[in-house]
Amino acid sequence: MATGDYVARPFEGLPGEPDWVVLKELVPAATAPVRTTAEHGARDVLVTTALPSQWPALHRTDGQVLLALQTVGGSGDTSRDLATALFKALESEPGTAVENIGLPTPGPRLQDVLDLTVPFEVTVHSSFEFWLDPGAERTDKITKAMDDASASIIDTARLTSVEAAYWTRMDAKEFLRWAQTDDEQQVLDALARLHGQRACSIDGGRFVGYFRTCGLVVPVWELTRGTEPEDLEPALAQFADRFAEALADNSPLDSSARRARPGLVARQLTLR
Repeated sequence: MATGDYVARPFEGLPGEPDWVVLKELVPAATAPVRTTAEHGARDVLVTTALPSQWPALHRTDGQVLLALQTVGGSGDTSRDLATALFKALESEPGTAVENIGLPTPGPRLQDVLDLTVPFEVTVHSSFEFWLDPGAERTDKITKAMDDASASIIDTARLTSVEAAYWTRMDAKEFLRWAQTDDEQQVLDALARLHGQRACSIDGGRFVGYFRTCGLVVPVWELTRGTEPEDLEPALAQFADRFAEALADNSPLDSSARRARPGLVARQLTLR
């Protein structure tokens, strides 16, 4: 049972907010370094998508602390849950996993604990090798567990032409998922304007809907079959210019955009 007030946008105020959201909800294996404030020891921490057995955090034997985003929290504020897990890991002995955080009591959030001058620089991985100490002994059991976990990873790449956009391949199809920090209604208006102008396609890829998660909107395009990340970059950069112009347009929607908008609103997707 969740405790405390619900926070719809838990990562607001953190550097790279949309990347935090995508790593929590959509990317199977990725990491990003952060650092606690001087008040909290200026400790380097590696934020991860997931850890074994859905552990919230891990203090590796080499001293590296890992904080997982894809866990079940105990309160209505994901940021406070993560801060609780982080403190438990920092206070634990090396080689200790934080297996649960229970029901967090009121306390600091990540925004209070992390050095907000440190950029959130994401690295996408094709395996979960980052779980292990670089010098750890690899027994057959450990190797098999790692291989089994890594086999579930779907192909994913973070694009560089815009912020918080991720290419992925699922079921032999390629998709673009691009997290937005603008207000949901503004994003939908912008997409409706472009749709009404027949300008919502990206390199032949079609807009198929959007996720709403952690207070942000994540539009999704199904790409032309066989599109690789490097193929997508130039077209995405061009589309980003059109999209930014549409976002900045505060004029009333024209008739084409008004007709398109209800169809866009109906295309909410389920996270998978």
